[in-house]
Amino acid sequence: MCLAIPTRLIEYTDDQRQYGKVELGGVVRLVNTTLLTGSDTTEPGEYVLVHVGFALSKVSEEEAAQTMALLEAMGEVFSDEIVQFTDSAALSAVVPDDAYTQ
Repeated sequence: MCLAIPTRLIEYTDDQRQYGKVELGGVVRLVNTTLLTGSDTTEPGEYVLVHVGFALSKVSEEEAAQTMALLEAMGEVFSDEIVQFTDSAALSAVVPDDAYTQ
């Protein structure tokens, strides 16, 4: 099962805002942020839903907290998703080198 996990956007890593760093429980991961446009335009410090390396949409801090509480109650399914979130090796293989710098 795959879930969209709420994370906090730390920063964009390129001028085009196509990649950004997100944080969840102390784990920082690079994600594709090209879908964060229009009403989902997000600034650092705000929360986004992340699924398979893509920030899908902006969510409020309250919605992020409520979603995390529900996900944590799922037990093993949620634990498996967190393991996948922390394993960023597959994503970094497809991210351009300059996405890591501003």
